[in-house]
Amino acid sequence: MKLYQSMRMALKSISSSKVRAFLTMLGIIIGVSSVIILVSVGQGTTSQITEQLNGLGTNQLTVNITGRGATTSLTYKEALALGDIEGVENVAPVITGNVTAKHDTDNVSVSVEGITPSYEDVKDFHVQAGRFLLDIDTEYRQKVALIGSGTAEDLFGTDSPVGQKMQLNGISYKIVGLLETKGSSLGGSNDDKILIPISTAERQLQSKGVRSITVATTTADTVTTVKDKLERLLNVKFNNADNAFTVFDSQEMLETVNSTTDTLSMALAGIAGISLFVGGIGIMNIMIVSVNERTREIGIRKAIGAKKFDILAQFMIESIVLSGLGGFIGVGIGVGGSWLLGKYSPLTVSIAWNMVVISFIFSLLIGVIFGMMPANKAARLRPIHALRNE
Repeated sequence: MKLYQSMRMALKSISSSKVRAFLTMLGIIIGVSSVIILVSVGQGTTSQITEQLNGLGTNQLTVNITGRGATTSLTYKEALALGDIEGVENVAPVITGNVTAKHDTDNVSVSVEGITPSYEDVKDFHVQAGRFLLDIDTEYRQKVALIGSGTAEDLFGTDSPVGQKMQLNGISYKIVGLLETKGSSLGGSNDDKILIPISTAERQLQSKGVRSITVATTTADTVTTVKDKLERLLNVKFNNADNAFTVFDSQEMLETVNSTTDTLSMALAGIAGISLFVGGIGIMNIMIVSVNERTREIGIRKAIGAKKFDILAQFMIESIVLSGLGGFIGVGIGVGGSWLLGKYSPLTVSIAWNMVVISFIFSLLIGVIFGMMPANKAARLRPIHALRNE
């Protein structure tokens, strides 16, 4: 019997019992779609975190000071002195806090950062209108501010905030620049903030000393060396106290995040893959039932000349078509579900096309593996025994 005839007979058998065929494919459909959706969500999350960490700069270190005893920060001069370390290009000390910003009758609670002019280059954060802070602003504790685009919209609407005044906890500040739109990062929204001179921030926020410094190295290759030098210097400052400071390396964190999310994605894919295995068992069970129901048909076909290979091919094709069709439907549901999640949910989804192909191929293999035993059973039936079986 020719191969296409075996295929026609297999398709005819499947179409004659559509509900049973669909229920047989259901495990494959659920398994394939689950694998695609879960891995796509995991890949999208990894891409989002990677993009945010890369946005911090591969040649940057962030020093956070928790302190030891009464010493809980570095002085402004000590923070700037970190820039003298060999391999350091620039430093940007920051003082953070929260204030209530007000303009006319509008007010909003917003994050305030006290910064130096070096912040612009180190953080790659520029203004879209007006000017950035200057050294003279820090030196004379000027009450000037840069405003984020989100906060500007809350307080001024569509009007340009540059040149206007606002109150921070009741103290008047002149807005000299509107920051460019940056969106959100690991640290939160970059558009809902206000930047003021660090010397002014010490008084405004009643916070003496610096607890956060971003250090830019000359090249990405010198990050590890500079990190070691920073840790040695700070250990001397805090007498080798435990947990007195942390030096955050974005590249190191990026590698850790990628490793963790890849492991998690594979674990989720493995769990979803169990559905594929269960679906394969379902196909095998149904095919065994099908063989038992059609023994007389098999006997007649053998009696009129069908060979063992013809019977084997028919049932193998039937099994592969069931699993392949289930895999195809599962791919459609998985890709469609991933797209809908990415469009209508806060999740970041990146469709894992390699996993789409792998899942579909695996579904076909499920049909081959779990269809082998029923097909072999059918092929080995003797015509006389099959014809006697009503």
